[in-house]
Amino acid sequence: MNRILKSLVGGLVLSAAVVSAPAFAEMKVGVINYQRLMAESPQAKVALEAIQAEFKPREADLQRTQGMLKGKEEKLQKDAATMSEAQRTQAEKELRDGARDFTRKQQEIQDDFNARRNEEMTKLQRVLVEEVQAYSKAQGFDLVLADGVIYFANSLDITPAILGSLTGRKAPAAPAASKPAK
Repeated sequence: MNRILKSLVGGLVLSAAVVSAPAFAEMKVGVINYQRLMAESPQAKVALEAIQAEFKPREADLQRTQGMLKGKEEKLQKDAATMSEAQRTQAEKELRDGARDFTRKQQEIQDDFNARRNEEMTKLQRVLVEEVQAYSKAQGFDLVLADGVIYFANSLDITPAILGSLTGRKAPAAPAASKPAK
């Protein structure tokens, strides 16, 4: 009886696979390279340029501070032999304090930059997902895969078509440069 039941279940599973095979054969499948979309879309380039422009003044200020510190260090090395002990100690203290402030400012700018970049990338991800969905629906795709695909034939790659669609869209204006806290 057990053998008959196993044969019957096996037959049902085989029948179900054979019946559903034509449905899979007719599926339209596409694959996207999501990292490429994030890197090459015009919207990504606009967002990155806007963020870089937003942080350019702070980076310039940081470079000026670095130049001043280097000048103070060179002056200390040059004049150390002729300075009194108190003058040398004071100059070394100013140099240490300046270097500490420089490192703190540098870290703050990096943290603020990363936060803004993450904020803009989150917005970009929403745009990209909406575009992939719209394109996929318009082209009649049944399934579109992204991350986690180990192999796919180039004929399934719809990334260039979606990039073309994104390029055809008007790139959003640069986000309003909100002044991050210093």
